[in-house]
Amino acid sequence: MKNILLRLFSVILVLILAWFWVMITPRPALAQINTINYSNTNLENRDFSNADLVGVTFVAAEMRGTNFQGANLTNAILTKGVLLKANLEGANLTGALVDRATLDNANLKNAIFTEATLTRSRFYDADITGADFTDALIDRYQVSLLCEKADGVNPVTGVSTRESLGCR
Repeated sequence: MKNILLRLFSVILVLILAWFWVMITPRPALAQINTINYSNTNLENRDFSNADLVGVTFVAAEMRGTNFQGANLTNAILTKGVLLKANLEGANLTGALVDRATLDNANLKNAIFTEATLTRSRFYDADITGADFTDALIDRYQVSLLCEKADGVNPVTGVSTRESLGCR
């Protein structure tokens, strides 16, 4: 009888350990499996207006004149992106990684950059009227340049551009 109980206990213990092993085995997140990757592609003058681009990757993509008006780019990655004369009016870039990007002459009216990383990026002659940069990481030099032309209030968040940049 002791042998039967010992074997039964051993089988149950092995099943419990197998169940724990299956439960703690790491699996890739579904969002990572389905993420679109436009890295190193030429997207010049493409139309992504009002598109759902959450988490999409645009690393080192050529996006001159690309239309992202009203697009949801939450948590998107635009590292090293060339966005010269791009239209991001009303786009949501909350939590986006837009470091080392060139946004010269871009339309950023009413764009939302809350908690975005914009380090080492350029915004020369960009229209930032109504853009919200709350809690965004931006180089001090760029903040000082942006504050020179900061104006307006974001219609979605209700935050003024000057306030979101911490302008004096």
